[in-house]
Amino acid sequence: MKSINKYISIAAMGMLGLTSCNDFLETTSPSQQDPTFVYSNTDDASNALNGVYVLFCEDPFTSRMSCVWMQNTDVEQYNPNAGRPNGAHRSDIWGLQAAADEGFADIYKAYNNCMQAVDRANQVIEGVSESSISDDSEMKQIKGEAVCLKATRYLMLCNYWGDVPYFAEAAKAGMELDRPREDKFRIYSQILQELVDVEGDMKFSDVNTGGIERMNRDYALGLIAKVALFRAGYGKTVDNQMKRADDYLDVTGDETLAVTYKDLNGNEVTARTYTDYYQLAKNYCQKLISLKPRALRADFGQIFLDENQYLVKNNDEVLYEVAFTESFGGDVGWCIGVTNTNSKKTNGNTTNQVGLTPTYYQSFNVNDSRRDVTCAWWFHDNDTIGFAKTSLALTVGKWDRCLATKELGAASSKGTGINWPLMRYSDVLLMLAEAENELNGPTALAKAQLTEVRARAFAKSPDYAHDVTAYVDSVAGSKDKFFNAIVDERAWEFGGECLRKFDLIRWNIYGEKLNSTLKALRAWGISTDEELMSDPAILAKYPEALDYTGWADVVYYDINNAGSTNSKDDITVHNPKYRVSVDEADENGWKAYASWGKALLKTITTYKYNGISYTSCVKTTNKTEGTSTYALTGGDAEPKEYTFTVNEGDESGITRVRQYQEADAVQRMYRGYTGATGYGNGPVPYLLPIGATTLSSSEVLNNDGYGFAETYVGDDVPVVYTTIEKAYK
Repeated sequence: MKSINKYISIAAMGMLGLTSCNDFLETTSPSQQDPTFVYSNTDDASNALNGVYVLFCEDPFTSRMSCVWMQNTDVEQYNPNAGRPNGAHRSDIWGLQAAADEGFADIYKAYNNCMQAVDRANQVIEGVSESSISDDSEMKQIKGEAVCLKATRYLMLCNYWGDVPYFAEAAKAGMELDRPREDKFRIYSQILQELVDVEGDMKFSDVNTGGIERMNRDYALGLIAKVALFRAGYGKTVDNQMKRADDYLDVTGDETLAVTYKDLNGNEVTARTYTDYYQLAKNYCQKLISLKPRALRADFGQIFLDENQYLVKNNDEVLYEVAFTESFGGDVGWCIGVTNTNSKKTNGNTTNQVGLTPTYYQSFNVNDSRRDVTCAWWFHDNDTIGFAKTSLALTVGKWDRCLATKELGAASSKGTGINWPLMRYSDVLLMLAEAENELNGPTALAKAQLTEVRARAFAKSPDYAHDVTAYVDSVAGSKDKFFNAIVDERAWEFGGECLRKFDLIRWNIYGEKLNSTLKALRAWGISTDEELMSDPAILAKYPEALDYTGWADVVYYDINNAGSTNSKDDITVHNPKYRVSVDEADENGWKAYASWGKALLKTITTYKYNGISYTSCVKTTNKTEGTSTYALTGGDAEPKEYTFTVNEGDESGITRVRQYQEADAVQRMYRGYTGATGYGNGPVPYLLPIGATTLSSSEVLNNDGYGFAETYVGDDVPVVYTTIEKAYK
């Protein structure tokens, strides 16, 4: 059962002692209670801390920043609306066209939500630091949680908005709050120093009040490693370039870019260069593993079943999860998760806004147990199970409101109460593998972490030695190969948990992955059509299509007890990944199928006759009279309709014109970066603009630079592969 110490239930109490923060630029009103009193005891101090947590329960986080805005990547994706960006819709963010959204109220609210959380966290940090009982172990824990909350929020701010104003202390009357953007790398260093200074005073989740539903030492150690990797990585600069701090800042002389900590041997070390920060990340991953070792959960799917069934387990796989209460917070299982519609009983309905790319599903080894946990090829409708109609309808299987142990109600939607994990132990293992590889190459230490993660995924594989041991050995041939293996493993391990976007950014391979995904989607679609694959010109232009001829064009399946079951276990998928012939399907009696690779190819067929193009042609043969009648409709000139009859076998004079192009979803998926070419240049436009409402209150903030002034690309212009004309008989 979940902890009773739920943020939303104590929100009103948590507001006590906090300044008014409707807009962070106007945070000047005095506290409602004397801070000296609030921080004189742990109960009131905890209530003040709850005022920071409660901001996770507002819409800017419950759906927007946690998952809905974490697209589009090579893993998570959702189909943007057709047409140009309208300047006020999440679809623009999905299509990487957020530069048009300065006036989008959701962006303003999200930015403000983060800044408000930062200010409240700063109030708690200062209140505890100045308290007469600051040395009390519980007060130290409260301060540590506040520092973690502040760091988590600044990590989100820097990932979404890039350089943002930095507030080292709480807002006070008379303080200048209208501040310009601060470089993100300085912010990373400063929040890292705060984290390093407090983590030793924090409690591990199995002894901390609230366990993993409150920030704890387990999470703090992992968070230090994560922020250190972002500090070591790349980010977009004001001149719209992707750079490391070392590329343009004085990392050796600027103390705001340095972090001092103690290594595993107790020696004081200062991190300055990006390689120093990889060492810092390695240090804190190893520190967590040494101080609080644990095994990965044997059953990967059970991690998320626990989430769906409201089971909270401390000192386990999840290090920290955002706690939600039913009806008051949490959109998990509503905007992300398995689709559920027309619920007549207790399940409620979804409005799914997070999907998965077809190529991501295909990337899994067939023996990988994570695929059919992560990639939902099933859906619920009318309280029965169904199979996704196309590969473009894949959703995130990790969250499924139909598995909730509470009766959400047939009319329920938001507010499922399902928690959202921010970090798992496998994340720490893979961060350690990454940091070690960057520092020393694919050593035994790096290989051991990758092996541990894969061992769980392939525990039941009939080819375990090949899928785990041999695989890890094969990628350990070089630093680059091992890095690419880490990139892949993080995709397979964390798909649908919405970590991918910012991983790709810090690695500076976002554009590369988008382009390779588009290339694969197009090639796979082309490979499903015989006419295209027999056209030398197409194969010369898209030779990679030959690599996808084994991928499923359609997927055959059967539903046992169709219409009466609501369990995915009653679906049998006959060819989940690879192509089978129509003859083989017929021999096996497989009838039901879904469009997989074929969904990625769009064909537009018209019929030309006497210089007029028609959208439809219906041929009717009269065997008795030996004639064929052709009925043409939808003409682009007069006559709009035309019917004529010829002797059976005679030429009709009609030309079938078939245009082959990419599917609508493929053309829109990353259009703000690639346009119609499929090969973008330069940094991906991933940053959000600071909202117009915030800018109107400031004399120093603006959206100058960062690529915002550039004309967006990506009108709905599909890639047309070819047009083939044939005589129509």
